Amino acid sequence: MAVKRLLGLVVPVVFLASGVLAQVNEVSFTAGRTFVSTQTVLNSGLTFNPTLHFGNEETVAFNYGRLLTIKKGMAIRAELPVAIYFRMDLNTAYYGIPKDIGALFATPSVRINFFGRDSLTPWVSAGGGYGRFRYAPDLNFYGTSEGPGGGNTGVIQFGAGLDALIFHNWGARLEARDFYSGKPDLNGLTGANISTNVSRQHNYYVGAGVMYRF
Repeated sequence: MAVKRLLGLVVPVVFLASGVLAQVNEVSFTAGRTFVSTQTVLNSGLTFNPTLHFGNEETVAFNYGRLLTIKKGMAIRAELPVAIYFRMDLNTAYYGIPKDIGALFATPSVRINFFGRDSLTPWVSAGGGYGRFRYAPDLNFYGTSEGPGGGNTGVIQFGAGLDALIFHNWGARLEARDFYSGKPDLNGLTGANISTNVSRQHNYYVGAGVMYRF
């Protein structure tokens, strides 16, 4: 009887522990918007609207994470956040730039989930990787581009968010990330020479969605 009772206690504990340890992988999907600060156009000679405005574009983000270790209640994960915005409108009185741009950012990172064993876990993330800008063939006002259709850039990523497990392995995620990239090359028309007051730009993404751990 004692053996049966012991097995009756050990087996459920081992089963539960193996279930927790098995949740080393994680995927998420969020949707939101990306915000880019207004930039000043240099040497444009413009007195009207001498600035470059970026539309607040709808963005989708995907993430794969893998648990590395849990120390002092903090879950440390390797992750790959990927964010995409497809068509961010550009607005300025200066002629010769693409009417819109798109971007993809993929930044291998390390994420720390505080209170990693709990169902509600705030987190921070940092890493770096690759970015790709897409330039519209049509220029603002009129005409088409004679320049390249895209360009590459290095990206540094900083992020913070909140994960909440809701039902079994399913949960919700709220996240904010800064994809700090090089600025896009906006000289879409041969002879255009637009320059702004920054050499790199912050692409602030804020989104919410679902995650699944397995």
